[in-house]
Amino acid sequence: MTDINAGTATRAVVDSFADTPDPRLKEILGTVTRHLHDAVRELALTQEEWERAIGFLTAVGQKCDDTRQEFVLLSDVLGVSMLVETINGGAECTESTVLGPFHMTESPARELGDSIDLVGTGTPCVVTGTVRGTDGAPLPGAAVDVWQCDENGFYDVQQPDIQPAGNGRGLFRADDAGRFSFRTVVPSHYPIPTDGPVGALLTATRRHPFRPAHVHVLASAPGHEEVVTHMFVADSPYLDSDAVFAVKESLVADFAPSTDAALAARHGVEVPFHHAHFDIRLSPENPTK
Repeated sequence: MTDINAGTATRAVVDSFADTPDPRLKEILGTVTRHLHDAVRELALTQEEWERAIGFLTAVGQKCDDTRQEFVLLSDVLGVSMLVETINGGAECTESTVLGPFHMTESPARELGDSIDLVGTGTPCVVTGTVRGTDGAPLPGAAVDVWQCDENGFYDVQQPDIQPAGNGRGLFRADDAGRFSFRTVVPSHYPIPTDGPVGALLTATRRHPFRPAHVHVLASAPGHEEVVTHMFVADSPYLDSDAVFAVKESLVADFAPSTDAALAARHGVEVPFHHAHFDIRLSPENPTK
């Protein structure tokens, strides 16, 4: 500690965590410190660059509020969110993807078949599916939390003067056969928020901010691992260049147009409408977690 230089600084900091009671915290702090110090040395980071980095992270924190999580957005555009989801995803369950920055408000509980479209301006869409375990058995009462933007690409929290709170959101419980259904509109592709420091980062790197159209899904059931995933609209732009790297082929669903009058009547919509079917598989809970 009395002779800190570029060669000894990393060991001194890592050693300072030696008495950390939580072994996992100790491991994380040591690994992050080593990689961060290696990056500083490799880049020969200047004082000005360090100050700009601190300013950027400060601005990211200042942009966060009750309905906006700029740090999640930063994690998303750097591919960290997707990497964490992929590492922790099960091999046999529905593939996971990013939570995104718009799950900052609670989805209202709704009955099966209810509409999450409280505005009624887009083409009606019916979404159906079944929640099962990886053994194929249905999971009665499974929770299916969904949220999406409207047909113009905006979430309710982005337009509080236009969209009522809870528009595009719903928490459903699967029936005795594990089935769920709800009515909505086909969501649009949209740009992630670009009015903050993350948007400035995209501009500086000449990256577009767009996400393909999708419905967010968070599914859970007792005794099973929850899964955070998306239903991507099959013909949406940007499926091959999602700004947050979240697209997986198994999650692309066909939101097909339909003129099936019987199906429309069963779900309380008029023809024409769109229909998407999305089954979900949940892995058994890991007792070691």
